[in-house]
Amino acid sequence: MKIKRILTFFDEIREASGRAAEPVLRKSAAVAIVQNPFAGKYVEDLSLLTKESEAVGREICAIAVSLLAPHKPVSYGKAAIVGIAGEQEHGNAMLTTVFGNVMREAAGGGVAWISSFTKRAAPGASIDIPLAHKDALYVRSHYDGISITVADGPAPDEIAVICAYATRGRVNARVGGLAAADIKGIDGLT
Repeated sequence: MKIKRILTFFDEIREASGRAAEPVLRKSAAVAIVQNPFAGKYVEDLSLLTKESEAVGREICAIAVSLLAPHKPVSYGKAAIVGIAGEQEHGNAMLTTVFGNVMREAAGGGVAWISSFTKRAAPGASIDIPLAHKDALYVRSHYDGISITVADGPAPDEIAVICAYATRGRVNARVGGLAAADIKGIDGLT
């Protein structure tokens, strides 16, 4: 599958509510704009999209993780915006475990389920990519997100495939729950 464009997004939060972020919180996202081979028609078998998502993921996940350097990712999330000639299911087919395993590998591991969101939209749509800790979903401090807008895409016959990472939990997180320091990292929850 040919990647037509790659877009990147980077957000470094150094202060929130008058308090310095120590360490800073870095969030990144990389977007691959790909041709949707199934736009405009119903196709039962979407396995081609799932298969192709591995190579797409390898490229954009490496880019997104590199934006965080010298820090390492501890949270991740994924998303897709499907152009209006396609189905939401086309985006979901590109975000299965095949893509997820590439995201985990790029993050240096991860056992937790990867939060995701997909939708159909016209060019210029925004999307909120949910983020959660890569090793334990019960770490509330890492429930976060990154919002992006693809100003002129995806076209009706394209899919925007998105991976996102963060280097820590929310700045000033204080709603309790499992602390990142107490993660067991066995079941993806705790």
